[in-house]
Amino acid sequence: MKRPKSAVVTRPNSSAGALALTEAPSIRYVDKDPTIPAVPCTIHAPVDGGRIMSDRAYVLINVQPGRTGDVVRALSGIKQIKTIDPCWGKPDIIVVVEVSDQDALTQLVLSRIHEIDGVQQTDTHLVYRLKADTAK
Repeated sequence: MKRPKSAVVTRPNSSAGALALTEAPSIRYVDKDPTIPAVPCTIHAPVDGGRIMSDRAYVLINVQPGRTGDVVRALSGIKQIKTIDPCWGKPDIIVVVEVSDQDALTQLVLSRIHEIDGVQQTDTHLVYRLKADTAK
């Protein structure tokens, strides 16, 4: 099996030889400019002088066939859910949630998301924060 050649992505309608990016075939463009991902970084800094205010998690949701739209509508009514992204393949939906603590995350996933008609399974990934190493 042949190895694919490295992808070289140029800006649409750019002049010949002006390469914008190399080896980045998944860059999307809007009005000839590269777009910025919707979700900022996954490692966030403390906000009020060192105290962490909320926990962030990614919840991957598998739904029954044909029920994705219904589940997305039900998820949109939950205030702790910050983004809802239906996807091709598995999982069917990825959501980003922000909660006050892990107990609130447990309640959100088990009592709210699992109770939605059409939800078959969830896979929850809690985001953790890395502390800067100040001692050398």
